[in-house]
Amino acid sequence: MTSPDPTRSSHFKQLFDVLADMDAAITEVYRARGEGEVRARFILPLVRLAHLGPMTITELARELERTHSALSQTVAQMRQAGLVGSEPGEDGRTRVITLTEHGRALVPLAEAEWRATEAAIAELDAEIPYAATQVAADLASALGRRSFAERLADRLDDAEPGSAGAG
Repeated sequence: MTSPDPTRSSHFKQLFDVLADMDAAITEVYRARGEGEVRARFILPLVRLAHLGPMTITELARELERTHSALSQTVAQMRQAGLVGSEPGEDGRTRVITLTEHGRALVPLAEAEWRATEAAIAELDAEIPYAATQVAADLASALGRRSFAERLADRLDDAEPGSAGAG
């Protein structure tokens, strides 16, 4: 006998779907303006590079509170879109990420879109009885008390076949 498919039910799906729809709407802003290769995840590093200047992926990842691996993938995609380039760092072992002319030209739109996105989220927060920004803050607070990794590990221990809690 096989168990029922657990992916048919999800507490996360609705949240992920809403966030994916919002992300797609942001991407559509750029596509509609002839910037079809620009993705929402490019905007934060693009604007930060414009304000802070060239930096290594490690420095930029630290600045954006992202992992080196995730930012490295994003930067590679930004390079393919013609938004950034790289040049050798001072020690020859690192690469410094720089904005291209195209990247610099996109910054005013990126900043305007960022402000518009923040205003749209504030508008949504005012429309709903429990603001999304408060949900995020409350989740962060709860996860500060007990991490998601700890919660997941406990639930997994309880759910694995042969574990003391299974049955």
